[in-house]
Amino acid sequence: MDASALHTPVMLERTLELLAPAIEAAAAAGRAPLVIDGTLGMGGHTEAMLAAHPTLSVAGIDRDPDAIRLAGERLARFGERFIPVRTTYDRIDLALEAAGRPVADGILLDLGVSSLQLDAADRGFAYAKDAPLDMRMGQEGEVTAATILAERSDRELSRLFKVYGDEKLADRYARAIVAARAETPIETSAQLVDILQAATPRALANQGHPAKRVFQALRIEVNQELAILERTMPAAIESLAVGGRLVVLAYQSLEDRIVKRALQAASASTAPRDLPVELPEHAPHLRLLVRGAGQADDAERAANPRATPVRLRAAERIRPADPTRTSSGEQS
Repeated sequence: MDASALHTPVMLERTLELLAPAIEAAAAAGRAPLVIDGTLGMGGHTEAMLAAHPTLSVAGIDRDPDAIRLAGERLARFGERFIPVRTTYDRIDLALEAAGRPVADGILLDLGVSSLQLDAADRGFAYAKDAPLDMRMGQEGEVTAATILAERSDRELSRLFKVYGDEKLADRYARAIVAARAETPIETSAQLVDILQAATPRALANQGHPAKRVFQALRIEVNQELAILERTMPAAIESLAVGGRLVVLAYQSLEDRIVKRALQAASASTAPRDLPVELPEHAPHLRLLVRGAGQADDAERAANPRATPVRLRAAERIRPADPTRTSSGEQS
């Protein structure tokens, strides 16, 4: 399987542009730069970064063993400059340990489900393909989409669809699922799609696929995506060297809200309003690099539909976490 043929990286040029100054500054200072690709996937972003910067190393994180294997094959020509790390992207500490560094010059997070997972017919991520309702990104753990549908009450399912899917018909769909499972277990994506379509009022049948938000909610719950992202953002900020840059690509509003909140908090002064002089400990840790959220242009959206919902946010670390850490990322 050719990883490069399976994956078109989203907003690749803009991502490279934003990370480049931090990578080049580290190289100019005589250090071998390090970027952590927290969501390695098929390795498209990592490949482009390694090709563009000959002294750069990238520690690529992914929980999916298939992604680690395929990306490793794609990036083999870069030798030890590519460092695979199989874990969830909140474990930035493990990536730094694997690379032998205290901090990184850049961190990239391309959130959501990867092309590999969407396109794999046997994983159950895509409502357009009949497959077992698994949805585990890393294939570990016992909770699958099928077990959630089998074990949660209608009230719990409704809340899940509302909170993680913003589904207006959450109550109706939850009741339909509970009624259907009383007749036969819901084990495949086709079964679930049929249940949701049958429960959708005819007047709303043409307003998007009824399974889209439900599948999103199930995937987020199975993989604990939002909980992991909540842990990741402060870890990523604290893992950057001064001058290091963080770029995050989010594809749905719940993810983007977490990212936005974390970056805004770290880029704002914490000094009390009545304090006449801002003390060093109150100064912001970050400088925002993008006003609001960046989006893919019309040409990229037309060429790669998966770029349509993306929201890009980026920031630069402007002061260390403590006075003993220098801008080179080494302890003084």
